[in-house]
Amino acid sequence: MIQRALLSSYDKEGLAEFATGLAELGVEIVASGGTADHLAEHGIQVTRVEELTEIPELLGGRVKTLHPRIHAAILARRDHPDDLAALDEHDIHPFDLVCVTLYPFTQVVSRKGVKEEDAVEMIDIGGPSMLRGAAKNFAHVAPVCRPERYGSILAELRESGEIALETRRALAAEAFSVTAAYESAIARWFTDHDAFPELFVPSFEKVTDLAYGENPHQRAAYYAELGARRHLLSRVQQLHGRQLSFINLYDLNAGRILLREFELPACVIIKHANPCGVAVASSIEEAYDRALAADPMSAFGMVCVLNRPVGAELGGQIANQFVDVLLAPDYDDAALEALRQKPDTRILVDRERRRFDLGEKDYKRVYGGLLVQDRDWDVQARETMEVVIGSVSEDEWGDLLFAWRVCKNVLSNSIVLAKELQTLGIGAGQTSRVDAVQIAVDKAGAHGHDLSGAVLASDAFFPFPDGPQIALDAGVKAIIQPGGSKRDPEVIEAVESAAATMVFTNRRHFRH
Repeated sequence: MIQRALLSSYDKEGLAEFATGLAELGVEIVASGGTADHLAEHGIQVTRVEELTEIPELLGGRVKTLHPRIHAAILARRDHPDDLAALDEHDIHPFDLVCVTLYPFTQVVSRKGVKEEDAVEMIDIGGPSMLRGAAKNFAHVAPVCRPERYGSILAELRESGEIALETRRALAAEAFSVTAAYESAIARWFTDHDAFPELFVPSFEKVTDLAYGENPHQRAAYYAELGARRHLLSRVQQLHGRQLSFINLYDLNAGRILLREFELPACVIIKHANPCGVAVASSIEEAYDRALAADPMSAFGMVCVLNRPVGAELGGQIANQFVDVLLAPDYDDAALEALRQKPDTRILVDRERRRFDLGEKDYKRVYGGLLVQDRDWDVQARETMEVVIGSVSEDEWGDLLFAWRVCKNVLSNSIVLAKELQTLGIGAGQTSRVDAVQIAVDKAGAHGHDLSGAVLASDAFFPFPDGPQIALDAGVKAIIQPGGSKRDPEVIEAVESAAATMVFTNRRHFRH
């Protein structure tokens, strides 16, 4: 039975309604500091913590609840006579429910230019202590740490007059998860200067359940990292279509990361985490046309990502294709009307206008462990590159840099063929770089693309001249690659013999 509750909450959302509901059920309300003031303002009768401890708040509010009369009331086991005797001896009445929401540490430290002293003041000490105590004693106490729980707890109390053990156990798990994530965020803030600390404790919060994983027999959910300023869906709204799936989100992530490479109107079409068509143009309509034309066969069932609003004309064009996911900054009414004729197409609007967090780490799960690295956000300037044979015109530089940016977002081994800021053929995820070149050339040919004057980008060096030779024979006139092979002279000789050009970036872009 819930006879006495302790409330100490930074987040006041729904708190007065929760306390009113408890009071109507005959529960005595004890509250600290600002929580007591808030409840009193709403006409709720409350006993202040300092009335129990007989000590006022100290150190500007830093010490309010850190007192034996509070923690003994939380931790006392009702089935241990010695615990009850200790309470009686000191005239302490136990708490049956403890409601705490913590200081907003992650929100404060994510603000630009926050001062260290302001961040430190948002490190909650008493709150986590009370929550952990209540969670440890869940057999007798209900720990509540999220306003979303208020309604269901009141409903359970009104229905049965008590909070079931199963509910208290679930609340305890939630409380320990919340305090663990909270302290993980604090630890990350303190070790921010260390890229790879000895203890790495990331924390994530579930955004949504997913229908299934990569396959129907696999369960799945999407989580966002706590403390991240933004995440894949943070400013994304779904306007239409089926529920987003695991693969949808994985492909959408690949598309958004590649799209950030370009400022001009651009379209990225993704299939199985790889781009199959990318184009940059003077208008978003042209960019879409050229991206789709790059490989229309692979684009069937695509994830299509655009960096400009979709108007009526473009909306009608896209509606004629089988599109799994469409993301754009906005849509006009006519475009939406056309796109909504396809009931399954997931139409997403991206309201994020800020750049990605370039300090974000990249995680790759392995059996029993985690590989952690810096994300490959690198945008390399052409001044850092070396023209090793031939000369490069301005138009060729545009194509080479375009192909290079696309290439680093393709699964290795990766080859990208491009011309006039449009991909013509992409060889992705091959165990042999020669095979990747051949696939890219074959794809270009299959869709009627003329490779005369095209460029090639390779994510890593060519160990032999056989790969470049396939592209040179097909008409490629410029190659961009990291260089660094023992046989670079042989590769350079092959390029020179074809009267072509080659640029070394001296930087590779493997992506596994």
